[in-house]
Amino acid sequence: MRSCFIDSNIVVYANDCNAGEKQVKAIETVTRCMKAQNGIMSIQVLQEYANIALNRLHQEPPVVLQQLKLLESFKIVIPSSKMVRRSVEIRDLYRVSFWDANIVAAAEAADCDLVLSEDLSTGQYYAGIEVINPLRPDFDIFRILE
Repeated sequence: MRSCFIDSNIVVYANDCNAGEKQVKAIETVTRCMKAQNGIMSIQVLQEYANIALNRLHQEPPVVLQQLKLLESFKIVIPSSKMVRRSVEIRDLYRVSFWDANIVAAAEAADCDLVLSEDLSTGQYYAGIEVINPLRPDFDIFRILE
């Protein structure tokens, strides 16, 4: 089973009642990774989710706190100064935003095989890690994670 780093946009869509099919796909992705115990997130992902849930999705703090507790069942990557330096290198090498580079650096630190993200380019490899957009209509989470 391949280890999957889950980007914050997947978590946000899973909690966005107005996201339609993207919410369905995001919930399917998070649930599958949770059941398979192959999902990995970083502190950055938890922070971005909490901020967007509170401010853009207008979720109540108890709801956000409950979701954060559920997400803590994933392996969580804790940032380090080395990861920040690596993020700068990845940003420069691939010409992505610092925050996207930070996602890749966290995935690299956790030895992930995949980054599940809508933001980075599907099919692209960053630091040897493949990016997949699980929100695409043609994407089958069950097939890719086997």
